[in-house]
Amino acid sequence: MLAADQLPEDVFGAPVIHPELAIQAYSIGLFPMSDDRDDNNVHWVDPIERGILPLDDFHIPRRLKRTVTRGPYEVRCNTAVEAVIRLCAADKLGREDTWISEPIVEMYLNLFDMGHLHTVECWRGDRLVGGLYGVAVEGAFFGESMFSVERDASKIALVELVARLKVGGFWLLDCQFMNRHLEQFGAVSLHRVAFRKLLDKATAVTAAFPETLTARERAQFLQSRSQTSKTGCSMALSAGDEANIQPWNTASGSFSAGTS
Repeated sequence: MLAADQLPEDVFGAPVIHPELAIQAYSIGLFPMSDDRDDNNVHWVDPIERGILPLDDFHIPRRLKRTVTRGPYEVRCNTAVEAVIRLCAADKLGREDTWISEPIVEMYLNLFDMGHLHTVECWRGDRLVGGLYGVAVEGAFFGESMFSVERDASKIALVELVARLKVGGFWLLDCQFMNRHLEQFGAVSLHRVAFRKLLDKATAVTAAFPETLTARERAQFLQSRSQTSKTGCSMALSAGDEANIQPWNTASGSFSAGTS
């Protein structure tokens, strides 16, 4: 279990979210949140119920599948990482506040440098119109947030993400908290104990995130998906009522992992 004395300090003496410590936290089922964008305290969240999107049972709504096939946007990966993260947190997109604070943004950028964070981006010309990002630890991918400023852009990014996870050999797509929109794509809720068992299996698998897909890989993935008409999706951004939240106060350097 993680301990406070493992927390490193930067050259100015202030505690930081060390990326290697973050990977350890993700690997045991924790993920970070702050109360708002100006909060320097990071809470490591350990929900009693965890939402996942089963990769083999991922559903694509019929209309969305036609849209993906038509290809209204250029899809890129890992080309605008900080822009995706900040657009996911932007209040101009209708959010009054966000759990993505500056310490968390810095952590994500460090994880990207280490090869653990990936983005899927939708572009119209030179304009970034939608996307998502998440953290990869071996065969587990932890979906963090998504945004869209044009129709279906974030949904297309989600489809493209799942296609890459399937091609790359991933076993688990974590979506943190369940909601009715996620259910439309086949998401299910697992108890913390069941989730951790699945996470243990996923992190024992070696997977690689492919930044590009061949036309054949994309076509095969789309052909393999359900034709059931379902609509809507949104990565969860806030804790459920039963979430077990333990504070890591970056002023004190304390870190505490939740227990069942």
